[in-house]
Amino acid sequence: MEEQPIIIKRKKVVAGGHHGGSWKVAFADFATAMMAFFLVLWLTATATPEQKRAVEGYFRDPVGFTEGGSPNPIDLEGSASVVTEASPDIESSQIQIEDDVVDELSETLEQRRMEELFQELKERIEQNETLQEFKDQLLIDITDEGLRIQIVDRSGRPMFDSGRAELKYYSQDILFELAKTLGSVDNKLSLTGHTDATPFSGRPGYTNWELSADRANTARRALVAGGVRPQQIARVVGLSDSVLFDKEDPQAPINRRISIIVLNKKTIKGIQDSAGLNGEPLIDLTKPSEAEQQEAMEKLESGNWQDDKPEPAPGELTW
Repeated sequence: MEEQPIIIKRKKVVAGGHHGGSWKVAFADFATAMMAFFLVLWLTATATPEQKRAVEGYFRDPVGFTEGGSPNPIDLEGSASVVTEASPDIESSQIQIEDDVVDELSETLEQRRMEELFQELKERIEQNETLQEFKDQLLIDITDEGLRIQIVDRSGRPMFDSGRAELKYYSQDILFELAKTLGSVDNKLSLTGHTDATPFSGRPGYTNWELSADRANTARRALVAGGVRPQQIARVVGLSDSVLFDKEDPQAPINRRISIIVLNKKTIKGIQDSAGLNGEPLIDLTKPSEAEQQEAMEKLESGNWQDDKPEPAPGELTW
């Protein structure tokens, strides 16, 4: 009897595979949708009628929507939102500010610039050897007209020789150093010369008025040579001893001084208005009288206007 072969059948048992995590993604989407749904319900319940109309208009025509008080469709009335750039399809709001507010803001900004210039000059005086040596002759303050720099005489160290309008060499160096800073600003400058109360008796017809004006003009030339633009000069004045620094001692050296003022816009406007730039003169001395006009017309009609004029006498001025 033949032996039959033994056949072993191995049955491979495959365990059921993992069903995956796709259900978690679906549940997360469902939870997100429900959260958004309840958020919409809450917004709808708390929104004002104007906000509802704004939302409705936006979703009807998102591209052409221009109504509503905010570039954002929904204002949650929470923390302020910052819009860095408006999109072209949104009309920018125009804010109107009263002229008085604008003027006040302008004056505040200019006052701040004057204070910054004040600090800059103080630092330059502390760092510059020339200015540091003569810092006891420099007085800096802020007035209603602007930033004022006064260069005063000291005993034994005057800006000018007595009765002269030529600068001492060290006074010229001071003005040259100041010009480096003053020439960098856009404001116009005013220069004023002052003397003490001692009457000038150097030459006939020449008084402290002429001397103070000449000294202010000398300071102007030094500043321009040091870097100040000529068109930056707005006013050059000589005040003699009419505005003393030390009223108790009219002959004190400190009364002999040069004042440089960095003028603010308000003062510049006042100077221009007082000069009559915007109005016509009340009396025009160049306009011929009616009699002179009639005489000229008669000469024109008669042809006498072509008559030869007599030769001027020797030494007579013809202009």
